[in-house]
Amino acid sequence: MLLNITTTHQPASVLGFMLHKHPDKLQTVKLSIGKAHVFYPESSEEKTTVSLLLDIDPIDMVRGGRNLSGKGFALGQYVNDRPYVASSFMSVALSKAFSTAMNGKCSHDPSLVDVEMPFEVSLTSLPAPKGGELLIRNMFEPLGYEVGLERYTLDEKFTEWGDSKYFTLNLKHTLKLKDLLSHLYVLIPALDNDKHYYVSNNEVEKLLDKGKEWLKDHPEKEQITKRYLFNLSHLSRKALEQLRDEDVEENEVEENVKKETLHTQRLKLVLEKLLASGAKNVIDLGCGEGKLIRMLIKEKQLEKIVGMDVSYQDLTKCKERLHWEEMAPKQKDRIDLFQGALTYQDDRLAGFDAATIVEVIEHMDESRLQSFERVVFEFAKPKTVFLTTPNGEYNVLYESMEENTMRHTDHRFEWTRAEFETWANKVAETYNYTVSFLSIGEEDSKVGAPSQMAIFNHGN
Repeated sequence: MLLNITTTHQPASVLGFMLHKHPDKLQTVKLSIGKAHVFYPESSEEKTTVSLLLDIDPIDMVRGGRNLSGKGFALGQYVNDRPYVASSFMSVALSKAFSTAMNGKCSHDPSLVDVEMPFEVSLTSLPAPKGGELLIRNMFEPLGYEVGLERYTLDEKFTEWGDSKYFTLNLKHTLKLKDLLSHLYVLIPALDNDKHYYVSNNEVEKLLDKGKEWLKDHPEKEQITKRYLFNLSHLSRKALEQLRDEDVEENEVEENVKKETLHTQRLKLVLEKLLASGAKNVIDLGCGEGKLIRMLIKEKQLEKIVGMDVSYQDLTKCKERLHWEEMAPKQKDRIDLFQGALTYQDDRLAGFDAATIVEVIEHMDESRLQSFERVVFEFAKPKTVFLTTPNGEYNVLYESMEENTMRHTDHRFEWTRAEFETWANKVAETYNYTVSFLSIGEEDSKVGAPSQMAIFNHGN
């Protein structure tokens, strides 16, 4: 598989500095399944081309137990197209060979990172499924690329066999190098039906890291996301939820006024009411990546801060964002993070002054809410519970949302204000709590605010 990237930006020789690969040297990057070679077929002030050539070892693929195509027959792991096509292997090679440029860094001249340059790209043996030409165009053209495609026939001697699923792709565009590389990194494996690696939560992070800035506005973002994540629904939902969350919150910024996102307003209000309650220790149930916990640790009033989430991956990310390894021992003693589920009784949840449950319950099936209620209000029984959830009535004000849809693909329900209050009052009565309600975000006279909060206080 061969990828060529050419620029006629003046001077074109800066491409070598931006890629951190010297034009006079053949450089090789080791991959888990072979090698990637970087070289320059031409390099001058007028025109420079860099090539990325993959040399895949089929034996390494079999030995490594890679995920291969051809599973439908006995020799599928030996007889397949993986060593000869531009697929997920090319994406991995791009990230390893050109990681510095892809991350928007250039030590030679940092200003080059934000310069839009004319590029021409040629990529051989790109596989795409049935209807591949339209799929390729729908992915690249909305990003501004001029797309040229040449489809291969299966066999020139037997033309009646028809065309193959493989293409040579030619692209032209004027854009930043880091954007070009991130587009290729995401879209090449999204076009292929196979992946050589196991798709997990790590791939969600990679997709958002490389694609969030442009994917959120792409008309085919759902298809790209699903195909990149191998059509694994739980991972696709997670990625699309984060993309959708950003879209929705951007709609809440008033013209000419710098305004906090709804999520930030939500967390600030929870923090304000939590501190006002006099709580000394708190558990954040469904803490995710720790946005609220990062705010809590700044408050000296809080002597103990605990976070629980069902996702180990999110807890790992939470530790990273807290800089856990570099944290001072005294600070680290205040914090505890553990994995758990809100629908199972857990002794670790008991004994807290306060519990925060921010935008969590709408991710549960309503049939599981009774278990959740008992776990939190009967067994854990914190003195005060701060619980927020979206107001479903407000959705009509989001122009980007289709009718009868929810804000996130992973939401199981979005209650109206009346439905939320009915549920919360019943919980309070059942478990000896009192409850009050607050609106979060700008309030509309007809449909209320975008989010709503219930504050439960135990009657002792």
